[in-house]
Amino acid sequence: MTTPDTHAISLNPFNGQRIAEYPFDTAPALEESVAQGSAAFKQWRKTDIAQRASLLNNLATELRAAGEDIARMISREMGKPVKQARAEVEKSAGLCEWYARQGPAMLAPEPTMVDNGEAHIHYRPSGMILAIMPWNFPVWQILRGAVPALLAGNTFLLKPAPNVMGTTYLVKQAALKAGFPAGAFGVINVGNADVAALIADPRVVAVTVTGSVRAGGAIAELAGKSLKKCVLELGGSDPFIVLNDASLDEAVKAAVAGRYQNTGQVCAAAKRMIVEEGVLEAFTEKFVAATQALVIGNPLDDDTYIGPMARYDLRDELHKQVQDTLAEGATLLLGGEKIAGDGNFYAPTILSNVTPQMTAFRQELFGPVAAITAARDAEHAVELANDSDFGLSATIYTADLARAEQMTGELQTGGVFINGYSASDPRVAFGGVKKSGYGRELSHFGLREFCNVQTVWSNRK
Repeated sequence: MTTPDTHAISLNPFNGQRIAEYPFDTAPALEESVAQGSAAFKQWRKTDIAQRASLLNNLATELRAAGEDIARMISREMGKPVKQARAEVEKSAGLCEWYARQGPAMLAPEPTMVDNGEAHIHYRPSGMILAIMPWNFPVWQILRGAVPALLAGNTFLLKPAPNVMGTTYLVKQAALKAGFPAGAFGVINVGNADVAALIADPRVVAVTVTGSVRAGGAIAELAGKSLKKCVLELGGSDPFIVLNDASLDEAVKAAVAGRYQNTGQVCAAAKRMIVEEGVLEAFTEKFVAATQALVIGNPLDDDTYIGPMARYDLRDELHKQVQDTLAEGATLLLGGEKIAGDGNFYAPTILSNVTPQMTAFRQELFGPVAAITAARDAEHAVELANDSDFGLSATIYTADLARAEQMTGELQTGGVFINGYSASDPRVAFGGVKKSGYGRELSHFGLREFCNVQTVWSNRK
């Protein structure tokens, strides 16, 4: 099954040096992982849910114990500033604890009154879930899929991004130390050629994917052929709407964090700044000044806010998008260039006078680039926000909360954040519409996504 002589390569984007190579799994090794996960399900599904929850609490403890090592590995492998990496590990530990505390009640049978008897809805585990995960949040992305799946009684077979294998193995080690049985949380290291066979394998019951639109479409097609359910969390070009009555200082602070956190490599980042004309000039001036103040440097330094981009090919792609947008008539206010040296740095960039026909408006900018577009009024801002192939999340900054609530019903996105930038949290559902994907992660929606929702109707006459 496996292409010979191929490896996953971990490359430090700060200096271009190779960290490690991880040979792809041989065909026998891959089969062993799949068989182990399938076999583990037969016992794991019968494990008392209180015990499953206890192991999640153990995992939180192990993540915190290894937190500094994991955070520094994240920084080395994909360039995330170490303070943000530490926050990712802590957030992931909190995810484990939240599901351990709240999840069992969400999986309890639900009684339903029916004629001539009594019915219950049960949430049964489905089997082994194949997860294809990205590199930008190499702990949080893994665990926000794995934790609810494991608590529900499923097993989890993970194919991580090849550039963060070191981080992935540290998470797997934490899961084993926490007491999860072998095969409950499996990791495979394979190329794309093996994915089709894995999806078709009857031991895999469903697929969850976070990645590009192209990857999501290809995997959804494969899953459809095998009649397998899949959850897709794909790209985003999230609008950040600023209305005339907004607090500009608060809006700018949120816009900078929402756009440049993780060096802009976030699906739900604030990518399109849609600003009402009355505050356009003032917002732009403040936004440029705040962006200029961001510290660029070694991701292992605590003061760094902007690290290198994770992959050199993606920096090249981002630069082309910027150049294309400028050629289409946009104005460059800041950045717009690769930073010289071995590191994979791209200067924090701001483009203004961006119109809906331009590349920066139509395509996802997966890096530290913001596009500013003028809106005539709130109605026009919503129209611009919806003029996108994507629909992950949106932000509205305004003092008029009633108007903001009305606008949320008009926005074609999976989430809307009023006076706060997009975020994911275990207490609320996360996911998108249109080409941002379908299905939901987190909350009770994510917990039940891969459950067999079974009706049991007793005493029916």
